[in-house]
Amino acid sequence: MIDRHQAWDIVCEFTHSESLRKHALAVEACVTAYARDLNQDEQKWSVTALLHDFDWEIHPQMPDHPMKGEPLLAERGVDEEIRRAILSHANYSGVPRISLLEKTLYACDELAGFITAISYVKPHRSVFEVDVPSVKRKMKDKTFARSVNREDILQGAAELDVPLDDHIDFCIKAMQAKAEALGIKGSL
Repeated sequence: MIDRHQAWDIVCEFTHSESLRKHALAVEACVTAYARDLNQDEQKWSVTALLHDFDWEIHPQMPDHPMKGEPLLAERGVDEEIRRAILSHANYSGVPRISLLEKTLYACDELAGFITAISYVKPHRSVFEVDVPSVKRKMKDKTFARSVNREDILQGAAELDVPLDDHIDFCIKAMQAKAEALGIKGSL
C-alpha cells in the first residue's frame, strides 16, 4: 500500500489548484478523525481522502471523474479497496458504498468543502467561527456555495448513521485541529 507521502505526491502531480489541494487536506482531516474515533486504519483512510479528487483537474466532467482516474491510481499501485472507495464517492459511478471507509469518505467530502466555504465568509475568515447552527443556516441558503450538494451532506450523515448535527460538529472540530494547514485559521 502506498503511504501518505506518496499519495500527496500523486495529488500534487495532478492537482495544481491550491484550493483543490486544500480540499483534499480538509477531507483528509475529517476522514482520519473518524478513523481514529472508529479505531480504523488511519494511513489507509488518509490516503483515500487525499486521493479522492486527485483527477478533478484532468477529468472535471461527470462521469469521467473519478472513473478515468481510477486506472491511473491502479498503475501507481494504489490498493483496490482505496480505489473502490474513491469510485463510490460519486453517486453516478454505480459503485455502492458498503464499507465504513466508503461511507465516511462520501459523508465528509461535500461537508468539508462547505465548512471551508463558510469559514471564508466569517469576519475573521476562520473555521473557529463556524458552528453547527451556522452550517445548517447556510445549507438553507441555496445561493451560498451553490456547487455544494446539500443532499449529499444529508445522505452522507444518514449512510454513516450519525445524526447530522453530530456529524457537522465532528467535522468542524477535525478541521479546526488542522486549521493552519487548511488555510482557515483566520485572524482570530
